Amino acid sequence: MKYLELTFHITPYNEAAADVLAALLADAGCDTFEPLPSDAQALSQPLSQPAGLRAFIQESAYSEPAIRAAISNTLALFPITVPEGSPEGFTEGSPEGLRITFTTSPAPDENWNAAWEAEHHFEPIALPDGQLIHIIPRQAFGSGEHATTRLILSLLSQLAATPESPSPATVSEASASLSAPLAGATVIDAGCGTGILGIAALKLGAARVFAYDIDEWSVLNAQDNFALNGLEATIAPTAPQGALGTPSTAPRSSAFGGSPAEIALGDARCLADAPQASVLLANINRNILLADLPAFAAHLQPGGHLLLSGFYEADIDALLAAAAPLGLRHLATLSDGDWRALHFQIEN
Repeated sequence: MKYLELTFHITPYNEAAADVLAALLADAGCDTFEPLPSDAQALSQPLSQPAGLRAFIQESAYSEPAIRAAISNTLALFPITVPEGSPEGFTEGSPEGLRITFTTSPAPDENWNAAWEAEHHFEPIALPDGQLIHIIPRQAFGSGEHATTRLILSLLSQLAATPESPSPATVSEASASLSAPLAGATVIDAGCGTGILGIAALKLGAARVFAYDIDEWSVLNAQDNFALNGLEATIAPTAPQGALGTPSTAPRSSAFGGSPAEIALGDARCLADAPQASVLLANINRNILLADLPAFAAHLQPGGHLLLSGFYEADIDALLAAAAPLGLRHLATLSDGDWRALHFQIEN
């Protein structure tokens, strides 16, 4: 596969803006993201203050209008003053907001994914009960280091807690009163990335996981990470001659063919082929969450739990307003820096 390298300069640099931009670029088809060192910083030196973001995208998936839209939507969220001047290349910005420029060049024709893996080492993620999750992120989102992943892991741990196991102090009393709804549960992991959340769900007591992602690299990476943690995951079959991600026509007489996890390639339309779940996880950006909330609610068992992250404080009102008509009751809000997570329970 041929890839393009996209280089984004963010002036002045803003970490939250870089996170939002990366999320929106992922929706536009970008795979891997890494901080862009400043011009004066040698690549071999530890990264201090980045200058922006570097992303990679398959040449066949590249769309300049989609990239421009991701930049415009990021800029709309960050009205702060910028200095005069900006790097050369395509520029969007305003006197009252950030300035973001980007350039495009062919990525080296090499196994840069393997090189990236060799340069990045990720420590195992410890769950509250002491179990460890081992992850090789490759090109997929979800190393366990991002705030949104930590937030969902916190909520998952709460759902695994029994009345004798006190809940984390960061979770509301409404959530703390729950009694181990994760035990023996069927879990849906929407936009699974590396599979870290589905792996955590199984380790914390869930019986099976149905996961999906729009990125083929993520599906394969998630399957590898399940195996790395001693868990078998099968790839969902696609309809004969259909496009990747087409819901399967294969019968489901035996759940997951005996595997505790199944991973599908596609978007929320994969849910047409998914079992009803007692817990559904979605760590995606605000716009996708709003679009997919009806599908999420429709695939929850009565009394099931919906855990959402990938958004900011300013996004909460819109998500609450969209959830209420679907019978989703708000139980808790968690915070980690600028990021937020919401816990809902659907009516019986």
